[in-house]
Amino acid sequence: MSTLTDLKYLKTVIETALLVATEPLSVHDLKRLFTESLQSGLIYEMVEEIQNEWRGRGIELVKLASGWRFRARAEFKPYLERLSPEKPPRYSRAVMETIAIVAYRQPVTRGDIESIRGVSVSSHVMQTLSERGWIEVIGHKDVPGRPGLYATTRKFLDDLGMKSLKDLPPLADIGALVIPEIPNDDAGAKDAASAQALNESPEDVETEAQ
Repeated sequence: MSTLTDLKYLKTVIETALLVATEPLSVHDLKRLFTESLQSGLIYEMVEEIQNEWRGRGIELVKLASGWRFRARAEFKPYLERLSPEKPPRYSRAVMETIAIVAYRQPVTRGDIESIRGVSVSSHVMQTLSERGWIEVIGHKDVPGRPGLYATTRKFLDDLGMKSLKDLPPLADIGALVIPEIPNDDAGAKDAASAQALNESPEDVETEAQ
């Protein structure tokens, strides 16, 4: 397996797996392709070579939170959308405000979310985000009742095309995914209060492994 021809073949196997995969593939996933034991460093080298070989083409190989995956370059998405005119799901303001709070202030309890939003958070909202695979309970806050602490998942980052939370966009950009609601007298005040609360330093909390 040390010959140049063998290495080229192994790289082709990895490239094929990445092309047909529906989810990002990690180093561990790529190792499972082979009966022989491959070093992680060799996997990384071959993946980087594949990235370079596809650079400048219509499809690119990107590194996400859970691993690598191929995707269409941004400039070609308008053309591809004509083949599948279905629009991606748009979530309600309550859902988007909740995921924004979790993303930018994590870990947070449901009570923290309600305090920032100024309204109660329905079970349906939390269930929607949990079923989508975007949030999970990572521990409990050290207060009476020990409420669960919510944080975002790797799938959340994968779906947004990001490697880490450092890649999160400015809060103002998230509004593009929110379904517009009929404004009322309290809307402006609530939005301002939510924005101010999101920019405050999070409280110190203690977490524990589930």
